[in-house]
Order: sequence, then C-alpha cells, then structure tokens
Amino acid sequence: MKKIEIQLAKIPKPAIFPDVAPTFLTDETMAERKHKLLENMKSEDFDALVVYADKEHGGNFEYLTGFIPRFEEGLLVLDVTGACTLLLGNENLKMAKVSRIDNQLVHYPLFSLPNQPMDNEVSLENIFETIGLSKKNKIGVVGWKMFTATQSANDTLFDLPYFIVQALLASKREEAVLKNAAHLFIRGDKGVRITNNVNELAHYEYGANLSSSAVLNAMDAVEIGVTEAVLGNKLTAEGQTNTVVTIAATGQRFEYANIYPTHKQVTLGDPLSLTTAFKGGLSSRTGFVVENATQLPATQKEYVEKVAKPYYQAITAWLETIKIGMSGNELYQTIETVFPKADYHWHLNPGHLVADEEWMSSPIYAGSQEKLKSGMILQLDIIPSVSGFTGVSAEECVALADSDLQNQIKENYPELWQRITIRKKYIKETLNIDLSEDIIPMSNTVGYLRPFYLAKDQAFQCVK
Repeated sequence: MKKIEIQLAKIPKPAIFPDVAPTFLTDETMAERKHKLLENMKSEDFDALVVYADKEHGGNFEYLTGFIPRFEEGLLVLDVTGACTLLLGNENLKMAKVSRIDNQLVHYPLFSLPNQPMDNEVSLENIFETIGLSKKNKIGVVGWKMFTATQSANDTLFDLPYFIVQALLASKREEAVLKNAAHLFIRGDKGVRITNNVNELAHYEYGANLSSSAVLNAMDAVEIGVTEAVLGNKLTAEGQTNTVVTIAATGQRFEYANIYPTHKQVTLGDPLSLTTAFKGGLSSRTGFVVENATQLPATQKEYVEKVAKPYYQAITAWLETIKIGMSGNELYQTIETVFPKADYHWHLNPGHLVADEEWMSSPIYAGSQEKLKSGMILQLDIIPSVSGFTGVSAEECVALADSDLQNQIKENYPELWQRITIRKKYIKETLNIDLSEDIIPMSNTVGYLRPFYLAKDQAFQCVK
C-alpha cells in the first residue's frame, strides 16, 4: 500500500450543525427489531430469552423496549411466540405503558432501591414459574457482554447479578439448557443490532452530530489558563446523557485516581485529551497545548513525525480502504501494514460497532472472517502507545451504506443527506482523503486532527 504524505496546513474547520432535532424510532422499526430477534432465536432453537438491564448495561433491553430502567435492574422475558413479560421495580412500573414492545407487566420490588417499599413481594423463582419460563427447554440469557475468550466455554458465562442467575437455575427444568445468548444481539456475523435501517441511522446520527460538534467547540475553547471544568462543559450537549465518562484532562492524568474534569488550569506545553459521546457516536482528540513544534516539551520534539503523522496515515488508510463485503481481518491487516503494531503498540481493535452504547462489539480483529455490512455504524478507533511519547486521537463515527441505503436516506431524510454531503465534500476536497464510497460520515469532524491545540487554523491534510 502506497504511503500517504501528510502535511500540517492552514485549512478551514469543518461545518457543524446546531439545532438538529432527534429522530425517533418508528413503530415499523420497533416491529422489525422484534421480528429479526425472533428469527434469530428460532435459528438456534431458543424457546425464550431473558434480557437484563440496568443503567449501565441496558442496550439490548432498550433495543426492544425503547427505554432503560433508570435507578434499578429490569428483565425482559421474550418467548419465541412473541409474548413479552417485563419485570420492573418500583420506579419503572410507569414505563411498561409506554414501552415500545407489547408486554405483560410484573412488579418485582426487589429490583428497587434499598429501603423502598417491598409491596407485592414474590420470589423470582415463583415469577419464572408463573410466566411459564420453567417449562422451556432452551433459555437464552442476555446481559450486555458476549464473551469471546479462547479458553472458556463462553456460552456458560453470565454477566447478570448472581441472584437472577440463581433463580433461573433453580426454576428451570432439570434437562433444560441455559446459555449466554448475547450473540443474538451483537455478534458481527448475525447479531440483530449490528446493522441499522434508514430510520435507525437517522436516529443515531443525532448523537454523533452532537459529540463531534461538542469536541470542535471544546478545541476552539482551549487557551492558556482555561480549566478542565470549562472544557468539560463544552463537551455536554442538549442535556443528553453521555455514553462514556467525559474526558477533559490536561497535563498528568489520573492524579489521585481521578478520571473526571477538575479545576486544573491548562498550561503551555501540556498534553490535552478531550472526549465525549452520546448515543450513536463518540468524538475524541489528544494533542498538545502549543502553537507550533518549537513549544513542545523537550522529550516530545519528534511527536509529530514519530506519532501524530503515522497515526494520521493509519486513519486515512482506514477511511479510504473500508468497504462493504470485506472481512474484518482484511481491514485489520490494512492497519497492521500501514501502522505496524510492533512499532506503534496499538491495542484493542482498530474500529468497533456503535449503537446505544459506545462499544457494542467489533467485527475487526485478527483472523476475523466477519463481513462488514451495509448499515453498520463504526467508530474509527486506533489507540497507539509509543514509548516516551504522548498519545494521539481522532476518534469519530461513520456508517457503511450501499447505494440502496444511501438512496433511502436521500428520499426519507433529505436534511440528513445534506449534512452527509457537506461532510463528505469536506473530507474529500479539504482534507484530500479519498473517502470510500461506502462511507457516510455520521460525525462532523471525521478525519479532522489538530495536533497543536493553539494553532486553531491548522490541521493535518493529505498531500495530493
């Protein structure tokens, strides 16, 4: 693969789009989600699924219900016939009426917070028996994690609270099988959540637009003396809940084990990390609070040539190479070729799937034969770690869309298509990245990287 030449140039900032209203998921989309899951259940002979949720681990539950059980745990029991039972605590009982899936409500007060009323108390075992779960032959248990260990029986590992698993084991028939079934939702080769229809793409673009706009606003606010807290405020948007811990960290990170923005002031020469995420997209940047390379700390004088430029070459290769139908391993090896792990010590996966949570799963790993598909939302996420140097980051979200899906966006969401068109034009004509035709940028700042925060009119650009 030809090495891409990178230069730091004076270029205009990408456009941002304020006041974009959220797109709600339609009844047709919610019905499609349920149908897809029931078909997946039948393909592996599951008689029922028990889907767990809490505030931090609600994506699979929310996929069908449209909500997460704030404050409490919750269970959704889906029968292969399509019948659904919701087990909810005190403060979520009201949500059953607005749930996007028809349901029978069961009040389970033990899901409620400590010292709240325990009215209607009954054991989980009793509930499972009453709703017929104890008569099933094959029950799928869905938390949020699909285990992918190489030395464990992954379908026997459960990431639910012990008391729930204990009740399932105690109430099932002796010959019944209990298996982790999170893969039905999130595995790259068959999970129902890995691809999105046109309505879902519009729904998730709302968060990607917010996160990228917030990160650009935060970058523009960087100056000597500004506090992490001020920058952190820039990383909030429209009262939406973040899907990751907000990062506005200058200088030495994790002092006193703290992971949140503080009142520490930015000083000249500091490394600075900024990250925010909402449903549908994360945006992240890392660089130095300087105007030019002469202001870099003595140990970081070669930062641009040793770290930042090679990283940007990898980002560019990712954006230019990715296409529908390629295997995850093919994209993985592309990054390994242009940005060798042995030299740059990147870890995790060079890209992963995004949805209601920031990291759902990833089809991109060494040896992966999982195919990249139209409708996938992917975070461009490569994390180098070069000894002696500060890191670099330009994480953003894109979606893959074939010509049919792109035409559906044009027809059904013309304002979204206009934003996508403006983003693509900027990437191709200003950043000079030969963007894959299969990519639709969900974020405003895809490919935009300022290694020097105080040089606000400069960013990396490919040399034609």
